[in-house]
Amino acid sequence: MTPTPAARVPTFLPYLALAVGILSLSLSAMFVRWAEAPGPVTGFYRVFFAACILTPFIVYRHRKKPPAQKPRLLFPLIAGIATALDFAFWNTAATYTTAANVTLIGHTAPLWVALAGLLFFGERLKGDFWLGLVLAMSGAAIIVGSDFLLHPHLGFGDLLALISSFFFAAYYLATERGRRSFDAPTYAWLMALLAAASLFVINLVLGYPLWGYSAQTWLAFLVAAVVAQLLGYLSVTFALGHLPASIVSPTMIGQPVMTALLAIPLLAEVPTISQLAGGVIALTGIYLVNQAHSRAKKSEASDR
Repeated sequence: MTPTPAARVPTFLPYLALAVGILSLSLSAMFVRWAEAPGPVTGFYRVFFAACILTPFIVYRHRKKPPAQKPRLLFPLIAGIATALDFAFWNTAATYTTAANVTLIGHTAPLWVALAGLLFFGERLKGDFWLGLVLAMSGAAIIVGSDFLLHPHLGFGDLLALISSFFFAAYYLATERGRRSFDAPTYAWLMALLAAASLFVINLVLGYPLWGYSAQTWLAFLVAAVVAQLLGYLSVTFALGHLPASIVSPTMIGQPVMTALLAIPLLAEVPTISQLAGGVIALTGIYLVNQAHSRAKKSEASDR
């Protein structure tokens, strides 16, 4: 049987969705700052509220379908735990370093995804990948090194952001395989539930309270869930359904740039010369890595 083709959408709509997704995700660090709560707590409510909002739609969507079997939950479980650890480190980093730094360094995740593809999945990576890797790490080193020498607390935040990028890469790898068994809304809901459960445990272990915050903080939690978690991720997911990854992936590099620009009026954070230089070098490297990884995936698919 021939599969039913996807409904046509106006040509501009996927590009608009991509722009909305980038803008929404670019505000993530701002919400962490405005919440004025421990990073893991902000991360918990971001995914918890998102899961609650999605629940009625998922129940309606699957009201006549049997529940997922346990083996199918492996990758959402891995992705949920990875997301929880990513948010715990990334949100904490956002309270120590600048919004631009935490977003840029968090975007080194494609490096670890590509290296995992090379080491565990036999992907072939050529010279531009290794050049991109060197540039990206050099740019990140410039940022972390200069921050640590001038302001040790900034350097500490940068290192936390780097650790978070490892877990973001794990989320990406698990999601790439988990999405083969679930549609995008169901997967996003499952992952959010599992991430919320993991962050609940993390907050208990760390002794962070989950209540007793101001109205401004609760509003920041809710807006982070709606704007960053739901609008941001669902917009990018929609764009990926209508645009090739070779367009979406490099375009997502615009997120750290947008965060840096928004942080100037919203957080009064003006990048230093070393941050600008390191950022440009790192973004160039990340772009090259994205392109090399995309070509490796296409080559792998064509060989099958």
